Amino acid sequence: MKDTSDNSKKQVPLRLSKKLYDAIASWADDDFRSVNGQIEFLLTECVKKRGVKGFDKNENG
Repeated sequence: MKDTSDNSKKQVPLRLSKKLYDAIASWADDDFRSVNGQIEFLLTECVKKRGVKGFDKNENG
């Protein structure tokens, strides 16, 4: 059964240069996160900072 709630996670293919991936991986390691978790954290922070309409700032995912 497919999760249709607002909190469901979506999968998206993402291509990164090796240099960018390595930098994010190192940063993720410093923050005790996975690379995927670090990318999600960074994107969430950017969206919050931007004040995107309809995005709940208190939502964790």
